[in-house]
This record gives sequence, structure tokens and C-alpha cells, in this order.
Amino acid sequence: MFTGKPLSGQRPFGWWTPQHHLAHAVLTPVLGVAVGVVGWTGSGAWLLLLLPGWALTLHGMRNLRMMIFHQCSHRNMFRRRAVDTAIGGAISSLLIVQNFRRYSREHVSDHHAAHHMTLRDPTVQAFLISLDLHPGMTRRQMYRRVAGKACSPLFHAAFAWGRMRSFWHGSMKGEKIAAVVFHGTALTVTIATGTWPAFLVVWCVPLFPLFQLSNVLRLCCKHTFPAPGITEKRGREYFGSLTNAVFIGEAVPPAGLPPARRVRAWSRWVLRMLFVHAPVRFCVITGDTPAHDFHHRYPAKKDWANYLFTRQEDLEKGCPGWPPYTSAWGLGAAIDKVFDSLSTADPDEFDVGRIRDVSKRELFAAFED
Repeated sequence: MFTGKPLSGQRPFGWWTPQHHLAHAVLTPVLGVAVGVVGWTGSGAWLLLLLPGWALTLHGMRNLRMMIFHQCSHRNMFRRRAVDTAIGGAISSLLIVQNFRRYSREHVSDHHAAHHMTLRDPTVQAFLISLDLHPGMTRRQMYRRVAGKACSPLFHAAFAWGRMRSFWHGSMKGEKIAAVVFHGTALTVTIATGTWPAFLVVWCVPLFPLFQLSNVLRLCCKHTFPAPGITEKRGREYFGSLTNAVFIGEAVPPAGLPPARRVRAWSRWVLRMLFVHAPVRFCVITGDTPAHDFHHRYPAKKDWANYLFTRQEDLEKGCPGWPPYTSAWGLGAAIDKVFDSLSTADPDEFDVGRIRDVSKRELFAAFED
């Protein structure tokens, strides 16, 4: 589903199962690496293949992390603790992200509980400390600061170091062994064969800077901050208001335009769908992330593999027991909602000086919520 929103009454795909999502997430980076290797070894014009190779690899990495790893932490993947833990540990070893055991504990206790969107929530910590965004800043100031971080080699180096620390500290023995064997073997073989530049370009570029850029963009549209003055910070009405669905695309041009304007409008629409919205869906809002609001309402839903359709069914039933869903169309509109909510948030409630008294976690691990 390109947009992330099914048509009214559209039936789920029968082949969307946990096994399908896992296979898709694993095979996509394999294909991406293969395409990248062909481009690198071909040189010349063949180097253009690095672009789709990076996109495929990043797409698979993000699906592994944001969907498979995430569902394993809720024990939703196959609903067997040992199996889900093994899969989660393998993913953290491959991608060098926060180790599975610690992520599972902190994600459920700090992000899916009464601490959601408080100073104890990893999302809030990432905004206030890692991105250095604060209440009172304008939307323009926030965009400029995030752009500066995204283009900063120092930021990416600190992010990568934080990922390695959050993986290694407290990880299971099997996770450590798997990471050392995989990455150690890959690096040793490429150095011995003189192909280490290919390893760095084909694998490490999507693993570090591109993965981290995608992570930052996804974080910036995931949850809104509560409005100031709210005293009752519990219950479904409150928690349901903190997450928007993020759908991909935009409305087609209106009918009845003069011929010249119609051509321009449709050309612009096609170009934006191909070169703005499609890359966002493929590399940032991947997998089940358009319907993340549904996940926060029903984190243990058995039919999570059909996330988009399950949310639509709940919407058409009138969201029983919950407030109406809210959504944004396009990454920019979704980020605007979040930045605007932070701009008007209570500066005392989200005082960055209080965070160190709340959590001692490595700061860049906070992106992995």
C-alpha cells in the first residue's frame, strides 16, 4: 500500500502475515547489497546503481528495525518469547542498534505506559537533548536545527557511537557473538581481498548515515507533545491525542483547470509522487509506521501484520472506546504538527535540565523507541 491508507471497505491482503513481513525485510537488503555491488564493480555509469542499491538496503533495514524488531519487543511477532527474542537479538546484532533486552524493557515501561511523552520517554529525550529542540522555538528554527544536525558529520559520528554503546552495554551474550562474527568476518574478508571500499560504500553508507537520517525524520513526525494546561494526563482521550497517522501522497489536481494549468498541475503532482512521496514511503515511513497511532491504541493486537486494514476497520466502526483518529498527509505536514506542538508545549514540563535526573541512558539510544 503506497499511501498507507486503504480504501473504504477494502479487504486485507491474505498474504500479509508475520512470515511475509519478515521475509520481505530480510530479502530486500540482500537484493540491495547485490545491486550495489554490481554498481560498484561496474564503475562509470554503473555507479548510478548505488542509488537503488542504497534505497533497497535502507528499506530492508528500516523494516527490520521499525516493524520486526519492534513487534518482537511486544512479543507479537510469533507470540513465542524464545523465538521473538532470538529474532530481535539477531536484528540488533546486524544493525548495531540498542540491544533487544534493554529496548524491550524501556520501550514498554517508558514509551507505552504512563510515561508516554514525558521526560522519561525516549522520544522526548531525543527531541530535547539529541536534536536540541525546545518549547518556544518556531517551526522554522526547528527545521533549521534538524537540517544542521542531519548534515553534520559530528552528529552522525556521535549517533553511530551511541548506537554501538547502546548495543553493547547489557546485550545478551548471543547478540555480542553474532555482531562480532558478522561484522568482524565481513571486515576481515574485505580487507584481505582488497574490497573494503565496496564494503564501506555498499553496506556502511545505508547502515550509518542513511539509517540515521531516516531515523531522525521518522522521529520528527512520530508523536505530538501535549498541550500546556492539561491536568488529566491519563486515559484514552489523552493518550489517543498524542499520535497521528502519517499517510503518504497528496490530492490530485482539481478537475476543470484550463489546459495549460492542467498540464502543469498534473506534471507537478506526478513528479512529487515519484521523487518526494515515494522515497519517503520507501525509506522513512516504512512498513506499518503509517498506522502507528493504531499500534499505540492496541499494542498487543494479534492481527498486526494487516496493520493498515485493521486501523481502517477500527476507523469505520467509529473507534469504539477511543477518540477519533487524526492524520497528516505527507511527511512535511506530519513534521509540522509535531514541531508546532513542541513550540507551544509547557517549557517547565519539558525543561531539558531535568532529564539527567530522570534517565542515565545513552542519549542517542533514545532515537530507538
